[in-house]
Amino acid sequence: MGIFSNLKPLKEEDKKALNSLENVISLKRIKLIKQLLKDKKISLEIESLETSMAGTVEFPQIKAKTDEIDAAEVNEDIRKEFEEKLFKRFSEDAFEKIASLIAPNITGMDLVKKAAAIQLFAVQPVHVLLLGDPGTGKTDILRSVFNLSPISSFGLGSGTSGAGLVVTVRGREVMKGLLPLADEGICCIDELNLMKEESRAGLYNAMEKGFVTYDKAGLHYRFDARVKIIATANPKGDKFTGKNMIELKRQLPFDSALLTRFHLVFLIKKPDLKKFQKITESIVLGDKKEIGKDDIKFVKDYIEYTRNIETIQFPRSIQSKVVNFIAELKKKESHYLVEISPRMTIGFMRLCKGLARMEMRDEVSEKDIERVKDIVKKSLKVEY
Repeated sequence: MGIFSNLKPLKEEDKKALNSLENVISLKRIKLIKQLLKDKKISLEIESLETSMAGTVEFPQIKAKTDEIDAAEVNEDIRKEFEEKLFKRFSEDAFEKIASLIAPNITGMDLVKKAAAIQLFAVQPVHVLLLGDPGTGKTDILRSVFNLSPISSFGLGSGTSGAGLVVTVRGREVMKGLLPLADEGICCIDELNLMKEESRAGLYNAMEKGFVTYDKAGLHYRFDARVKIIATANPKGDKFTGKNMIELKRQLPFDSALLTRFHLVFLIKKPDLKKFQKITESIVLGDKKEIGKDDIKFVKDYIEYTRNIETIQFPRSIQSKVVNFIAELKKKESHYLVEISPRMTIGFMRLCKGLARMEMRDEVSEKDIERVKDIVKKSLKVEY
């Protein structure tokens, strides 16, 4: 009987499924699957990964017809290979598509959203501050970053003490606080201006050194806090009213010690009449968008997958473009709210690398530099 079963041809759908596994699993495994199909010990069923972000990809999965066969490992390998194909397809449009998931219900602020999208992929710290009027959607951007990042924490500046940033204490138990909970991820802090100045020591340590410490009852605690910070803050007086650079600087809620630790500081003001009308039209037309759970999971998985790119090269041939751009900004420093410091150069290069990683490339391109230039210019633009 076994001899005759080997002579029986496979069904067309099984042939097609096996063909799709070429270059996915080993030839030895394909031959084994083929034999098991002929012996009717397994069947192949087509499953699919469906996302609104990257479309659909179909792949075969082995269904055992006997307890002696365990196909879990092979099925997982197959799923991963086809997921990688989906990721590679998605990488071509990742920048625009992921940015579209940042606060999709908020009209405008496209370059701010793009900066937040790149921050998700930066391996080294990139710190972003959204500084501006209340009711402009700053918190929505933070919420999106918190939801999309595989590792993240979220807290309110008004409700977070210095100890709360570093640890949470319950009785004698000392646990990780807001910053170490986001180690190797993103820490989102809303209304940072309401955090007391004496509470910011842990924040400075995390932003600069990548760890935080806490001492209690003779015991010393040290936690890794290799975080990227994205924070919101309102100006002094709650709303920017300054009509010139001097007046605007007087309304800054932080001194330069904190401001210069951010690589990007966006000044966000209430929309003018034209922008307000566009927002109103969007609301009337019912354009409010919700991010699906499947899209959130897909983006998280994609971010994790891009971590497999160990090193992003920054070719020497294009490094001069960064140097020249920052030098030009330094000449016009008096026109900006923030200082043009070496940190901006560091942040610029890290953003370029994050953008390359987002598109699954291991080298920064001139196009990356130009796109990051647009973001940096936007962050420095001051509107009276």
